[in-house]
Amino acid sequence: MEKIILKHALANAVEHGGKAEFQAVLGRVIAERPEAKERIREIVPAIKKIISEVNSMTMKKQETLLKKTGYKEERKEGKAGLPDLPNAGKKVVMRLAPFPSGPLHIGNARMVLLNDEYVKKYKGKLLLVFDDTIGSEEKFIIPEGYGLIKEGLDWLGVKYHEVIYKSDRMPIFYQFAQEILQKNLAYVCTCPEQELRENRKNGVECGCRSNTAGKNIELWKKMLDGSFKEGEAVVRLKTDMNYPNPAFRDRVLLRIAEREHTRVGRKYRVWPMLEFSWAVDDHLLGITHILRGKDLVMEDMMEEFIWQRMGWKAAEFLHYGLLNIEDAKLSKSGSRKAIEIGEYSGWDDPRTWSMQSLRRRGIRPEVIRNFIISMGLSLADVTVPAEILYAENRKLIDKEANRYFVVMEPEEIAVCGGMKAKAVKAPMHPDFKKRGSRTIKVNPAKIYVERRDLENFSGKEVGLMNLATVTLGRKSKFVSKKIKVEIQKMHWVSEPHAAVKIVMPDGRTRKALGEESMLNLKADKMIQMQRVGFARVDKVDKAKRDIVLYFAHK
Repeated sequence: MEKIILKHALANAVEHGGKAEFQAVLGRVIAERPEAKERIREIVPAIKKIISEVNSMTMKKQETLLKKTGYKEERKEGKAGLPDLPNAGKKVVMRLAPFPSGPLHIGNARMVLLNDEYVKKYKGKLLLVFDDTIGSEEKFIIPEGYGLIKEGLDWLGVKYHEVIYKSDRMPIFYQFAQEILQKNLAYVCTCPEQELRENRKNGVECGCRSNTAGKNIELWKKMLDGSFKEGEAVVRLKTDMNYPNPAFRDRVLLRIAEREHTRVGRKYRVWPMLEFSWAVDDHLLGITHILRGKDLVMEDMMEEFIWQRMGWKAAEFLHYGLLNIEDAKLSKSGSRKAIEIGEYSGWDDPRTWSMQSLRRRGIRPEVIRNFIISMGLSLADVTVPAEILYAENRKLIDKEANRYFVVMEPEEIAVCGGMKAKAVKAPMHPDFKKRGSRTIKVNPAKIYVERRDLENFSGKEVGLMNLATVTLGRKSKFVSKKIKVEIQKMHWVSEPHAAVKIVMPDGRTRKALGEESMLNLKADKMIQMQRVGFARVDKVDKAKRDIVLYFAHK
């Protein structure tokens, strides 16, 4: 493993001016050895130690050692398979159940893509069921949520066969609520919330639990007609008040919520809880297999309890652990608030980690699919560096991304002493000569290099890539047209140039200078800013000589 780490640390250092970066090296190591994810705690210190050693070397030594490793970037194809579905008969029916409070984000992608993969594997049917019953005060539906979710699914290549809105199925839920009350499997409870909480905690039945079916139907109708206000009455399922887990004791099935609904307005005032609506719909829609996060085991218990009491066939449950991306805050309610106050630019702001934001950054949908499927159905909660995702994306876009010079923190220098070049040719991609070259105009009196390069290499011979060897300084001295192998190479721009704005993953916008040929780029093109990283072209304004890029990753 140390040899693999050293190989990638050296490669990353050579690519980025002699300084390897931890996240990039970690991603490449895991891309080569996926099993390393299981030893992440052990591997991280080793990577940091080797990077420290590599970064202390000269560029010449790094290049020499890299050659000895026989380095070339491996590109592994395919993805790990998923385990078979239990009891999968001739007909597999599964469902997606998004709540339309915003677009799908990277965390939701696990549920979406696992369902899609299984349905395709078994040639089954996938239902898109918008779980748009009224939720909590903190979690509410936004009108654009439905379209944003569909947009994300389409981009991911998810093929659903039917679209269903739970808000259209309220009469069905009312019908089964009345049936379950008539069968005396549930009751209408009018106890104060605090009293009921204490009763459940202590396993004490409240007086409402002994209501007759007729009394419950009478109270149910009053819930519907407005006789009760919000919080004054709920429908509770009769489970077991002595059940070891108090949370399972007589849980709420339906409650009053008087807020206006995005699609149906104030047509309904009694709304089903998730467990009840899914117990009914999974039965009626013929769902055979249900994929859920392991945190929803209580919902499984409730559905199974209702199915058993109603004499309905049970579906199969499969679970997986939570997937977290380091430094990604996956909260739709948090993102919505940030958008409302103007902190985020919109749902495609890179900080939302929505499908829209990842697409705008140039992350490919097939990368997200491979990334999710590689995690499988493990019940373990997994926190992974974003670099694992980036490493897979890098493999796909590296071939197509043409190279350009973009100087992030430009410092002006002049090259004196006989450099006469007015323009130079640079390859569009070093690995694909047939792709041709670009022309970079040169004004020796006004060349821009990065501040870090000027600070670190002032007074030393350096190679201005594709241009010349110079002794670097505010007034740099021309040495030779040839660029020596052993010296530091750096990118640069000259006049005329383009003004570049780069939207970073943390939401900041950084200003830079880019070579003039970038003004010929088209929106949605992926490029690599040499020694900086990959980015997607968002906008190009030739008249203003402005370019907006969204940074993808290094």
